Amino acid sequence: EEPAAAIVERLKDVTTYEGEDAVFECRLSRETAQDAQWFLGDVPLQSNEMNEIRVQGTRHSLILRKVTLEDCGSVSFKVGQHSSAA
Repeated sequence: EEPAAAIVERLKDVTTYEGEDAVFECRLSRETAQDAQWFLGDVPLQSNEMNEIRVQGTRHSLILRKVTLEDCGSVSFKVGQHSSAA
């Protein structure tokens, strides 16, 4: 069983204008096969035309495209027992 990855670079708060993209990034202690999940409020996010989820090695990114006022709120990232929110 692989040891759990920890979040070594936490999410930072992002302020953006309506119609712009908001980019959230965090970094894990190592690459992991564990399920990592992004949330907007309590809603789990999937990669689609509105959200882009990227994984590059230990760096996990979420891009919320052309944000609206409805997108305002807490974004969180969870992997294993660890989570970070902004």
